[in-house]
Amino acid sequence: MDKQNKPRPRVVIIGGGFGGVQLAKKLKNAPVDVLMLDKHNYHTFQPLLYQVATGALEGDSIGFPIRRIFGRQKNFTFHLAEVQKINTETKVVTANIGDIYYDYLVIATGSNTNYFGNKELEHYTLPMKNIAEALNIRSMLLQNLEKALVTTDEAERNALLTFVVVGGGPTGVELSGAIAELRKYILCKDYPGLCEADMKVFLVEGKSEVLAAMSPQASFKAKRFLTDMGITIYNSVHVESYDGDLLKIDDGTIIKTRNVLWAAGVKGEIPEGLPAEAIARGSRIQTDEINRVKGYQEIFAIGDVSAVVSAENPNGFPGVAQVALQQGKHLAKNLEAIISGQPTTLFKYNDLGTMATIGRNKAVADLKKLRFQGFFAWILWMFVHLMSLAGFSNKSIVFLNWAINYLTRNSDNRLVIRYFDNKTMMVDPIAR
Repeated sequence: MDKQNKPRPRVVIIGGGFGGVQLAKKLKNAPVDVLMLDKHNYHTFQPLLYQVATGALEGDSIGFPIRRIFGRQKNFTFHLAEVQKINTETKVVTANIGDIYYDYLVIATGSNTNYFGNKELEHYTLPMKNIAEALNIRSMLLQNLEKALVTTDEAERNALLTFVVVGGGPTGVELSGAIAELRKYILCKDYPGLCEADMKVFLVEGKSEVLAAMSPQASFKAKRFLTDMGITIYNSVHVESYDGDLLKIDDGTIIKTRNVLWAAGVKGEIPEGLPAEAIARGSRIQTDEINRVKGYQEIFAIGDVSAVVSAENPNGFPGVAQVALQQGKHLAKNLEAIISGQPTTLFKYNDLGTMATIGRNKAVADLKKLRFQGFFAWILWMFVHLMSLAGFSNKSIVFLNWAINYLTRNSDNRLVIRYFDNKTMMVDPIAR
């Protein structure tokens, strides 16, 4: 409480991603009590999920306990909770642990996989938005390689060794590149009897180029890297259907495969309780230029779930970590200003650039007006991502894994610890 023994305003943050964590950190010395709610007790470094999915890193190395991040912050509390509804009239968040009141609410729930209403694709393809989903992909990938080694059915063997990544943005490009590298360096060594030519990797993208949001130089070079790695790319096409056996593309192409990985779209993860007029295109929460939700004075949204729509920015900002980090930092200043009765300032995104890695010694980087491709971009990508990880232990573990993987062209993380059923698309722990 303050000097007048009045309770301090409570800021409730839903989500422990980049935006939520940054906001909570910047409120460290503010005259508020911060309560964070998340259904996981750890912060996930999502840009490296594809390395967990392909066995280059263990899942724990890109997750960091939220309570450890804020261990010394006196005004911070964390609850492991799944939010069910927001009651905007009573200023209450209903979660599986009960009702929680707020003075100011910040929705930083991030995004989830978007299947654009196609239930068949949702059932039969695997997404990659969190550590559990990345481990599901790893389980499927490794088990299908094991099955391919012993099956006597040639058609089934080919399907088990055919991998299709849908989506040619950074996630899809990095994931398909990592699978191609596993084919080149691991397949023949770990699975005698299988050779590099047996395994096929396809990348399907609806736009005319991969990495279409980056510069033409980056897009061209990335496509060159991918094709040189033996990846077949389909541009300007869309997946029509996939029934767990046959994937059909709208140009007439049919691919028999047991492995379809979905990286083709995202949508905001919006808690129940907000009116339809507050929801913008792409299932994102529409906010003004101080990240305040349309129609409310005390509710804010930042990161992937938010859409700062204006005349100059009709589609909102891109769903990347830098937007969430900058919005979290800026909102902390504005909340302090609101509480103290001072004027707020409009959020302006400073685009620091975009990077994507395609494989060993291969990456592309657009840093403002600078363009890099190849080895230097790859070194730059590694440095930026390593420094962005939470916690010294995670930085050390990832760096050590990268060093070992680079020197040996191998890793120790290809463990089958879950059972994946291709027919039901269910993944369960293996009982021992």
